[in-house]
Amino acid sequence: MEALRPREGGVGSLRSSPIEALLLTNADLDHVLGLLLLREGERLTVHATAAVRGTLVDGLRLEALLNTFCGVTWCEPTAEFSVLRLRDGSTSGLKARAIGLPGSAPRFAPNGSKIVEGHSVAWQIADETSGTRALIAPHVSAITPELDEAMNESDAVLFDGTFWSNDELQKVRTSARTAAEMGHLPVCESLRALGQGKARHKVFIHLNNTNPVLAPGSVERAKVEAAGIAIGEDGMEFEL
Repeated sequence: MEALRPREGGVGSLRSSPIEALLLTNADLDHVLGLLLLREGERLTVHATAAVRGTLVDGLRLEALLNTFCGVTWCEPTAEFSVLRLRDGSTSGLKARAIGLPGSAPRFAPNGSKIVEGHSVAWQIADETSGTRALIAPHVSAITPELDEAMNESDAVLFDGTFWSNDELQKVRTSARTAAEMGHLPVCESLRALGQGKARHKVFIHLNNTNPVLAPGSVERAKVEAAGIAIGEDGMEFEL
Protein backbone atom coordinates (compact mmCIF):
# COMPACT_ATOMS: atom_id res chain seq x y z
CA MET A 1 0.00 0.00 0.00
CA GLU A 2 1.13 3.56 -0.66
CA ALA A 3 1.18 4.38 3.07
CA LEU A 4 3.85 1.73 3.68
CA ARG A 5 6.23 2.84 0.96
CA PRO A 6 9.63 4.34 1.92
CA ARG A 7 9.37 7.87 3.27
CA GLU A 8 11.63 10.73 2.27
CA GLY A 9 13.92 12.19 4.88
CA GLY A 10 13.82 9.18 7.20
CA VAL A 11 16.75 7.15 8.44
CA GLY A 12 18.19 5.38 5.42
CA SER A 13 16.34 7.73 3.03
CA LEU A 14 14.51 5.65 0.42
CA ARG A 15 15.05 2.49 2.46
CA SER A 16 13.23 3.96 5.44
CA SER A 17 9.67 2.82 6.16
CA PRO A 18 6.82 4.13 8.33
CA ILE A 19 6.35 0.59 9.68
CA GLU A 20 6.84 0.80 13.46
CA ALA A 21 6.49 -2.91 14.36
CA LEU A 22 5.49 -6.26 12.92
CA LEU A 23 3.14 -8.90 14.31
CA LEU A 24 3.84 -12.44 13.09
CA THR A 25 1.07 -15.03 12.89
CA ASN A 26 3.46 -17.95 12.29
CA ALA A 27 6.91 -18.80 10.92
CA ASP A 28 5.94 -19.89 7.39
CA LEU A 29 8.17 -18.40 4.70
CA ASP A 30 5.39 -16.42 3.01
CA HIS A 31 4.62 -14.79 6.37
CA VAL A 32 8.16 -13.79 7.39
CA LEU A 33 10.37 -13.17 4.34
CA GLY A 34 9.14 -9.58 4.19
CA LEU A 35 11.32 -8.95 7.25
CA LEU A 36 14.36 -9.26 5.00
CA LEU A 37 13.07 -6.51 2.73
CA LEU A 38 13.18 -4.16 5.73
CA ARG A 39 16.73 -5.09 6.74
CA GLU A 40 18.39 -1.85 5.61
CA GLY A 41 15.96 0.46 7.36
CA GLU A 42 15.48 1.18 11.05
CA ARG A 43 15.72 -1.42 13.81
CA LEU A 44 12.80 -3.85 13.62
CA THR A 45 10.41 -4.56 16.48
CA VAL A 46 8.87 -7.98 15.94
CA HIS A 47 6.02 -9.43 18.00
CA ALA A 48 6.20 -13.22 17.86
CA THR A 49 5.61 -16.19 20.11
CA ALA A 50 8.56 -18.07 21.57
CA ALA A 51 7.85 -20.98 19.21
CA VAL A 52 7.84 -18.76 16.12
CA ARG A 53 10.95 -16.90 17.23
CA GLY A 54 12.75 -20.18 17.94
CA THR A 55 11.89 -21.52 14.50
CA LEU A 56 13.18 -18.39 12.79
CA VAL A 57 16.34 -18.21 14.89
CA ASP A 58 17.24 -21.91 14.60
CA GLY A 59 15.79 -22.75 11.21
CA LEU A 60 16.59 -19.61 9.20
CA ARG A 61 19.21 -17.87 11.35
CA LEU A 62 17.01 -14.83 10.85
CA GLU A 63 18.07 -13.06 14.03
CA ALA A 64 21.77 -13.30 13.18
CA LEU A 65 21.07 -12.11 9.65
CA LEU A 66 19.00 -9.10 10.73
CA ASN A 67 21.54 -8.17 13.38
CA THR A 68 24.16 -7.70 10.67
CA PHE A 69 21.89 -5.04 9.16
CA CYS A 70 19.26 -3.14 11.14
CA GLY A 71 18.93 -5.31 14.25
CA VAL A 72 15.80 -6.79 15.75
CA THR A 73 13.94 -6.45 19.06
CA TRP A 74 11.60 -9.33 19.92
CA CYS A 75 8.37 -8.91 21.87
CA GLU A 76 6.48 -11.97 23.08
CA PRO A 77 2.70 -11.50 22.83
CA THR A 78 0.20 -12.19 25.57
CA ALA A 79 -3.32 -13.59 25.60
CA GLU A 80 -4.52 -10.31 27.13
CA PHE A 81 -4.54 -6.97 25.35
CA SER A 82 -1.31 -5.00 25.66
CA VAL A 83 -0.38 -1.62 24.22
CA LEU A 84 1.45 -1.50 20.89
CA ARG A 85 4.16 1.11 21.22
CA LEU A 86 6.09 3.16 18.70
CA ARG A 87 9.88 3.11 18.50
CA ASP A 88 10.14 6.09 20.85
CA GLY A 89 8.09 4.30 23.51
CA SER A 90 4.91 6.31 23.05
CA THR A 91 1.60 4.57 22.52
CA SER A 92 0.39 3.91 19.00
CA GLY A 93 -3.22 4.17 20.10
CA LEU A 94 -3.64 0.48 19.46
CA LYS A 95 -3.49 -2.59 21.66
CA ALA A 96 -3.31 -6.23 20.63
CA ARG A 97 -3.57 -9.77 21.90
CA ALA A 98 -2.57 -13.12 20.43
CA ILE A 99 -5.06 -15.96 20.14
CA GLY A 100 -3.32 -19.33 20.11
CA LEU A 101 -4.30 -21.77 17.37
CA PRO A 102 -3.38 -25.41 16.75
CA GLY A 103 -0.59 -25.85 14.21
CA SER A 104 2.76 -27.42 13.49
CA ALA A 105 6.12 -25.87 12.70
CA PRO A 106 6.99 -25.30 9.00
CA ARG A 107 8.98 -27.90 7.12
CA PHE A 108 12.27 -25.99 7.33
CA ALA A 109 12.14 -25.99 11.15
CA PRO A 110 14.52 -28.29 13.06
CA ASN A 111 11.53 -30.09 14.62
CA GLY A 112 9.76 -30.37 11.26
CA SER A 113 6.18 -31.56 11.46
CA LYS A 114 6.09 -31.73 15.25
CA ILE A 115 3.07 -29.99 16.79
CA VAL A 116 4.40 -26.98 18.68
CA GLU A 117 2.26 -24.87 20.97
CA GLY A 118 2.39 -21.25 19.89
CA HIS A 119 3.39 -21.92 16.29
CA SER A 120 0.23 -20.28 14.97
CA VAL A 121 -1.75 -17.34 16.35
CA ALA A 122 -4.43 -14.93 15.26
CA TRP A 123 -4.13 -11.27 16.25
CA GLN A 124 -6.97 -9.17 17.60
CA ILE A 125 -6.16 -5.46 17.44
CA ALA A 126 -8.24 -2.81 19.23
CA ASP A 127 -8.34 0.96 18.91
CA GLU A 128 -7.86 2.42 22.41
CA THR A 129 -10.10 5.42 21.66
CA SER A 130 -13.05 3.97 19.76
CA GLY A 131 -12.86 0.44 21.12
CA THR A 132 -13.35 -1.05 17.64
CA ARG A 133 -11.56 -4.30 16.94
CA ALA A 134 -10.07 -6.11 13.96
CA LEU A 135 -9.17 -9.81 13.87
CA ILE A 136 -6.41 -11.02 11.54
CA ALA A 137 -6.27 -14.80 11.14
CA PRO A 138 -4.51 -15.95 7.94
CA HIS A 139 -3.42 -19.39 9.19
CA VAL A 140 -6.34 -21.26 10.74
CA SER A 141 -6.54 -25.05 10.95
CA ALA A 142 -9.62 -25.07 13.20
CA ILE A 143 -12.05 -22.56 14.65
CA THR A 144 -11.49 -22.88 18.38
CA PRO A 145 -13.99 -21.52 20.94
CA GLU A 146 -11.66 -18.59 21.69
CA LEU A 147 -11.26 -17.75 18.01
CA ASP A 148 -15.02 -18.03 17.46
CA GLU A 149 -15.63 -15.61 20.33
CA ALA A 150 -13.09 -13.15 18.92
CA MET A 151 -14.70 -13.38 15.47
CA ASN A 152 -18.06 -12.40 16.96
CA GLU A 153 -16.75 -9.48 19.00
CA SER A 154 -14.67 -7.94 16.20
CA ASP A 155 -15.82 -5.24 13.80
CA ALA A 156 -13.65 -6.61 11.00
CA VAL A 157 -12.44 -10.17 10.42
CA LEU A 158 -9.67 -10.98 7.94
CA PHE A 159 -9.76 -14.76 7.72
CA ASP A 160 -7.79 -17.64 6.19
CA GLY A 161 -9.01 -18.13 2.63
CA THR A 162 -6.00 -20.06 1.32
CA PHE A 163 -7.88 -22.95 -0.26
CA TRP A 164 -11.49 -23.56 -1.24
CA SER A 165 -11.36 -27.34 -0.69
CA ASN A 166 -9.15 -29.76 1.20
CA ASP A 167 -7.86 -31.51 -1.95
CA GLU A 168 -7.46 -28.37 -4.06
CA LEU A 169 -3.72 -28.70 -4.66
CA GLN A 170 -3.97 -32.43 -5.31
CA LYS A 171 -6.17 -31.68 -8.31
CA VAL A 172 -3.19 -29.80 -9.74
CA ARG A 173 -0.40 -32.05 -8.45
CA THR A 174 -1.29 -35.47 -7.09
CA SER A 175 1.70 -35.51 -4.71
CA ALA A 176 0.70 -32.23 -3.06
CA ARG A 177 -0.39 -32.01 0.56
CA THR A 178 -3.99 -31.36 1.53
CA ALA A 179 -5.16 -28.10 3.03
CA ALA A 180 -5.49 -29.81 6.41
CA GLU A 181 -1.93 -31.13 6.21
CA MET A 182 -0.75 -27.58 5.55
CA GLY A 183 -2.71 -26.23 8.51
CA HIS A 184 -5.47 -24.43 6.60
CA LEU A 185 -9.20 -24.78 7.11
CA PRO A 186 -10.69 -24.64 3.59
CA VAL A 187 -13.20 -21.95 2.74
CA CYS A 188 -15.93 -24.50 2.03
CA GLU A 189 -15.75 -25.42 5.74
CA SER A 190 -15.28 -21.96 7.26
CA LEU A 191 -17.75 -20.10 5.04
CA ARG A 192 -20.80 -20.66 7.22
CA ALA A 193 -19.12 -19.70 10.49
CA LEU A 194 -17.66 -16.51 9.05
CA GLY A 195 -20.85 -15.62 7.21
CA GLN A 196 -22.94 -15.92 10.37
CA GLY A 197 -20.54 -13.76 12.37
CA LYS A 198 -21.43 -10.29 13.61
CA ALA A 199 -18.50 -8.39 12.07
CA ARG A 200 -19.33 -5.45 9.79
CA HIS A 201 -16.43 -6.33 7.49
CA LYS A 202 -15.57 -9.94 6.61
CA VAL A 203 -12.73 -10.69 4.22
CA PHE A 204 -11.02 -13.86 3.03
CA ILE A 205 -7.26 -13.24 2.75
CA HIS A 206 -4.07 -15.22 2.04
CA LEU A 207 -5.64 -16.71 -1.10
CA ASN A 208 -3.67 -19.32 -3.03
CA ASN A 209 -3.63 -18.85 -6.80
CA THR A 210 -5.48 -22.16 -7.23
CA ASN A 211 -8.49 -20.94 -5.22
CA PRO A 212 -11.52 -20.64 -7.54
CA VAL A 213 -12.99 -17.76 -5.49
CA LEU A 214 -10.43 -15.55 -7.25
CA ALA A 215 -12.33 -15.98 -10.51
CA PRO A 216 -15.22 -13.50 -10.86
CA GLY A 217 -18.35 -15.35 -11.90
CA SER A 218 -17.29 -18.71 -10.45
CA VAL A 219 -19.76 -20.74 -8.40
CA GLU A 220 -17.41 -20.59 -5.42
CA ARG A 221 -17.08 -16.79 -5.66
CA ALA A 222 -20.87 -16.46 -5.77
CA LYS A 223 -21.23 -18.51 -2.58
CA VAL A 224 -18.72 -16.30 -0.76
CA GLU A 225 -20.39 -13.08 -1.89
CA ALA A 226 -23.86 -14.44 -1.02
CA ALA A 227 -22.58 -14.95 2.54
CA GLY A 228 -21.65 -11.26 2.74
CA ILE A 229 -17.91 -11.90 2.62
CA ALA A 230 -15.40 -10.01 0.47
CA ILE A 231 -12.38 -11.40 -1.34
CA GLY A 232 -9.20 -9.65 -0.24
CA GLU A 233 -7.30 -7.65 -2.84
CA ASP A 234 -4.36 -5.26 -2.94
CA GLY A 235 -5.21 -1.77 -1.78
CA MET A 236 -8.40 -2.74 0.02
CA GLU A 237 -9.38 -0.26 2.72
CA PHE A 238 -12.30 0.07 5.14
CA GLU A 239 -13.10 2.18 8.17
CA LEU A 240 -14.01 0.80 11.60
